[in-house]
Amino acid sequence: MLQFLVKRFIGLIFVVLCVTLITFIMGYYAPGDPIRVMMGSHFNPVVYANLRHQYGLDLPAYQQYYNYIVDLLHFNFGLSFHEQGRPVLDIIMTGVPASTELGVWGLLLTLVVGIPLGIFSALKANTWADTTSMGAALILYALPSFVLAIFVQVFIIWLDKLTGGNWPVANWGNTWQYSWTDIQFKLAPILVFSAISFAGLARLARTSMLEVLRQDYVRTARAKGLRERIVIYRHAFRNAMIPLVTVIGLTVGTLVTGFFFIEQVFNIPGIGSVALTAITDRDYPVIQATTILGALAVVFGNLLSDLLYTVVDPRIKAE
Repeated sequence: MLQFLVKRFIGLIFVVLCVTLITFIMGYYAPGDPIRVMMGSHFNPVVYANLRHQYGLDLPAYQQYYNYIVDLLHFNFGLSFHEQGRPVLDIIMTGVPASTELGVWGLLLTLVVGIPLGIFSALKANTWADTTSMGAALILYALPSFVLAIFVQVFIIWLDKLTGGNWPVANWGNTWQYSWTDIQFKLAPILVFSAISFAGLARLARTSMLEVLRQDYVRTARAKGLRERIVIYRHAFRNAMIPLVTVIGLTVGTLVTGFFFIEQVFNIPGIGSVALTAITDRDYPVIQATTILGALAVVFGNLLSDLLYTVVDPRIKAE
């Protein structure tokens, strides 16, 4: 098992290095001169040269990339072009709390709802319960996240007019606080955010469980007279989880990309909003930093999948 995890970890490090190289090249060859844009109409050759030196832009490309990697190892993402002299890490940290809270609750809801719903549909296969739940899951899976978010906002506005309520359609409330007012702000974004992935996870859980239930060892367990609950949860469920743990890493990646749409539509001050603002301002150090953080989240999801493999599949431990 240790050899298996070491190989995966080395591969993930290589992926992160590739991402840093790609983001650096995109920033290095991006059109325009960020220092000229920063100075605007107050161009001065001496100040221009000093700023290029301050940001390390007067060095050769290979030296800039080397410094970039060394700084990343010290959690230094450089200085912002748009907000002169402000560390990129400070800008990113303003969006981390809200995005982390949204991501944690979204992933938790995805797993808690998606997997049980898929297993329930498999146990009720070809019944009205299966058709209804999987039909709803298919609709949610087909809708883009930003379209679903707008539908939810329109529904909330319509419900407020109908009932005379004042349920908010944007903003986030206080981070990691759960008064009734905070819950009103957070409930709709979290539900929409989790809907990005839970529908696909539910359909995969149903397919996986149906395949396991057709196996000979399940028929044998039932023929021995074991209780249906023991057959399902002790014999079938664990083997049905093997394909699902692969998707968990992809689910994390999907949730990370969902930040950009959900935070923009619901006006949440998170990483997605920081990244979109940086793109508008052509603040390349911030864009590079948010891209790397997104890649790290996907890498962490894949590493989590590898660790879960060792739990649900004993054969890996024997390797």
